[in-house]
Amino acid sequence: MATAARRLVPFHLRPPGARPLAAVAAAPHSRKRDAVSCKSTGKTRAKNKAKDTTMWRPQRRELEEHLKRRTRSAGAFDPGLYRRHSHSHHVPVLLGEVLAAFRRPLPLRSFVDCTLGAAGHSLAMMEAHPEMELHVGMDVDPSALEIGQRHIEAFLVSRATGEGGEDALQGTLRAYTHVKNFKYIKHVLGGVDESLADGSSGVDGILIDLGMSSMQVNRSDRGFSVLNDGPLDMRMDPKATLTAEDILNSWPELEVGRILRDYGEESNWQSLQRRIVKERKTGGLHSTGELVKLIQRTCTISGGRQGWIKTATRVFQALRIAVNDELQTLEDALHSCFDCLAPDGRLAVISFHSLEDRIVKQTFLELIRGDEAEDDEEDLVCADIDDEDEPWFKQRVQGTNGTVLTKRPTTPSQEEEKLNQRCRSAKLRVIQKA
Repeated sequence: MATAARRLVPFHLRPPGARPLAAVAAAPHSRKRDAVSCKSTGKTRAKNKAKDTTMWRPQRRELEEHLKRRTRSAGAFDPGLYRRHSHSHHVPVLLGEVLAAFRRPLPLRSFVDCTLGAAGHSLAMMEAHPEMELHVGMDVDPSALEIGQRHIEAFLVSRATGEGGEDALQGTLRAYTHVKNFKYIKHVLGGVDESLADGSSGVDGILIDLGMSSMQVNRSDRGFSVLNDGPLDMRMDPKATLTAEDILNSWPELEVGRILRDYGEESNWQSLQRRIVKERKTGGLHSTGELVKLIQRTCTISGGRQGWIKTATRVFQALRIAVNDELQTLEDALHSCFDCLAPDGRLAVISFHSLEDRIVKQTFLELIRGDEAEDDEEDLVCADIDDEDEPWFKQRVQGTNGTVLTKRPTTPSQEEEKLNQRCRSAKLRVIQKA
């Protein structure tokens, strides 16, 4: 069936080493070293814990800042760039760094934005690359795609009415948008031009931004927000059938616990699992507000990032990943995107939590190894690069099929974090096809 396009126009991945479900039931309810309960029992323990926290918190902050400096973007921050391409709907993350990833001697004639959103990254790419001849925007969220589509249409109109000489140099840009998940990139590109998907041609650049946009988080009816009451939905694709409410009220108890443990990396997952299942006897959970209240009762620490809000964020993350089959979808999409690249083409991925980043890192290494997939990372050629044209890629990993340009991911600059607090956990990795 042909892809519907406008001319402008249940995941169960178990991470490596995870225990089988049967082992979950046999796991102890607490471990002195591995698990930290949200609930404090006894004044003495609370006092000692507070004393210990006071002692190690400065050292921890110092270590975290040291590790952050190792990956922070070295590029100059351009506030004007962010002002031009930010909207009330969304502020694009690592915008300057994404532009840098595709700024090179080779022309960028074709570009795919797999998560179009409000089109902040796409508009900046179009502006920076007047030689671009083809742009394809994809998004599984039709409401987000509609906003991005309008912004691209406005850009094309303004460019068409610009200076004649400059417009002649720019040539014609064909732009398409598709309501599709990025794992279907081959199908989408095949509908535009078969040579783009079968390996005979390929595209010059592909971007995947895995972050939640503000226009999704701020809408309480989508169920993504911890602070706004709404239905327990969390579907990126409104046509999908599975919701967070289904998981919480009907999935087996062991599966609920596995989701909280593996996808949310929540140390207090067992207590939350028991309370969630217990709620089913009195009607279950049907709104984000009810789920938040359950988490607050489980965690007696006061509000703040170190209290129930942090736990709630992890729980919401876990449910969103399960509802949208995000991790398996990501791994499949990375392979498909790499296949669609032209020689010397680049794929850039922005992730926002450790599970995503781990998959991107491991899959990138698998892609460049080719038949040498059994080799260790140390067996690949790692080069320290002092390149004035590309100073943002200081360490590269060379393989048979390509090069990982970011041995360590690039993270936002301090200036960007001050502008947009939601970007603080973003990580950018880039791979180039041989």
